[in-house]
Amino acid sequence: MTNFATTKALTFDLFGTILDLGGSLTPFIAESLDARSADISADNFWEQWRYRQRIEQYQDTITMLGHSGYLETVRRALHYTLRRNGIDASSETVQAFMRGWQQLSPFPEVLAALSQLQSRYQLVVLSNGDPSFLDYLVTERVVWDFDDVISVTSVGAFKPHPAVYRGAAGKLGLEVNECLMVSANSFDIMGARACGYKGAFVNRYELPYEDTPYQPDVTVRDFTTLADALL
Repeated sequence: MTNFATTKALTFDLFGTILDLGGSLTPFIAESLDARSADISADNFWEQWRYRQRIEQYQDTITMLGHSGYLETVRRALHYTLRRNGIDASSETVQAFMRGWQQLSPFPEVLAALSQLQSRYQLVVLSNGDPSFLDYLVTERVVWDFDDVISVTSVGAFKPHPAVYRGAAGKLGLEVNECLMVSANSFDIMGARACGYKGAFVNRYELPYEDTPYQPDVTVRDFTTLADALL
């Protein structure tokens, strides 16, 4: 079992790890789909939208034409998903679907676990989100006073670009092996581990991990079991 005695900071993914994206967004998606008599379930639409957003983020980083920002990749992915399902991607429709992103809420066990973990570690958000959006979400939706909130915009690339993880460690004044990435996204753990971080895979969605040498140091099902593993 991995020894976490040298770990000083936990860097947390926000979207899908701390914040329940599907649970928060699908009611808004369902309402918008019903208003347009669309023949697709909210769950299926969300799955397509989220998958396409990942592609938009990867393309953004690989082309190196200028970092577009998180919400812009969300919008682009939505535009694609609407058209894929034969729904008019008008400005009004896009705004209706995007409205839910202002109402994201954390998973129910997150705050109690953070309260336990803060006694031993620095707790830091390391997210693909835009700085102003992260400030709003952390302050108004998660309502937790993290030790730092770091956006990938500081390096101009989305995770899992190595500059994200190395840059965050540098900003915190730590070595990479003193940081542990906590994420429900396996690509995020893979990227962090490749840079020398430890990794905790919060497998909320019961998905397989990447086929890679960079395996997580610990796999848990939620933040309650995360705290149990790290304390």
